[in-house]
Parts: sequence; structure tokens; C-alpha cells
Amino acid sequence: MLLDEWAELPEDVEGELVLGHLTEEEVPEPIHELTVSWLIILFGAWLKGRGGFVFGSELKLKVSARSGRKPDVSVVLPGAPTPPRRGLLAVPPDIAIEVVSPSPRDERRDRVDKMTEYAAFGVRFYWLVDPGLGSVEIFELGASASYTRVLALTEGAVTEVPGCQGLELDVDALWAELERLGPEP
Repeated sequence: MLLDEWAELPEDVEGELVLGHLTEEEVPEPIHELTVSWLIILFGAWLKGRGGFVFGSELKLKVSARSGRKPDVSVVLPGAPTPPRRGLLAVPPDIAIEVVSPSPRDERRDRVDKMTEYAAFGVRFYWLVDPGLGSVEIFELGASASYTRVLALTEGAVTEVPGCQGLELDVDALWAELERLGPEP
């Protein structure tokens, strides 16, 4: 499959494009979707009045000539080029966030495959939010086109979020929000 074909698939056809092949995505559970919602609200409130954009999990990125990904949350910071109204995002967002799912296959995809692809694409910051581990990690793209971890949190709040001056990241508030969900089945 070509990138243009993937970009034009109907909304009800799910999947990411990996080396020309449509691959199935993880099946998000409530804890995953609540985490994504919390992050979108956090960034939306911070970006209000500053410019920039925050997108949910259906935004399609052209990460290479034959591959396309859909991060759980994408952020285009103020001052970056304005994204198009339609179609693939061919310019990397400033931040790509993946909420890690508990299956080994999904975890490998987020921690290895996507990290490598986003780095090659030029995404400046890559966040991994792992509700199962109770951790948030932020990686920054270096000159060698690879990521270095610049922040790791399991509790508390920080006001010095790399690349996001003035953003307060309160992971205790995130974990408290997730605790409101019912028990594991």
C-alpha cells in the first residue's frame, strides 16, 4: 500500500502503515483512552492563547516514504509551521506521545519501533506514558538523530517540561484521574 492510499482510507479502516503494509493497531482500553484525553486537555489548556495545536490518535504522520504512524497525541508548538487541514502530516510534530499498552508486542512497538521511526522523521520530543508502570518519560532528539531521556517521573509535578515553557506536568493528578476507573477485570 502507498502512503496516499493509506491517507485516504475511510475512518473505519484502522491501522498504521509499516513499510508499505497495513498493520493492526492496539485495541485501546479505558485506561489508555482516559490517559490520552487527560493529555489532550493538558496541552489544549496550555496552548490556549499561545498558538500551536494538539491532535488526538487519528492524526496520520508520514514518518518515511513507505511508513505512516498515528501517535496517541501529537503537539505542534507555537511558531512551528501550521499543519494542513487535510491529509498526512509530512512535517514532524514537535511532540509525539505514546501511551504504552501492557502487551509485549504493543510495548515493543512504542519503545523500540516508533521511537526509531519518530527520531528518523525528526520529532523533537517523544513522550512515553506508561500507566501500568506509573511512569512518564520524555526523550529529546539529539544531533545524532537518536533520543536521549531528559525527564522521567513517577510522582509529583514539574514546571520545567522540556520544550514546553510554562507547562506544569502533574503526574500525581494523572494517576489520581486513572484511579477513578473501576478495578481490573
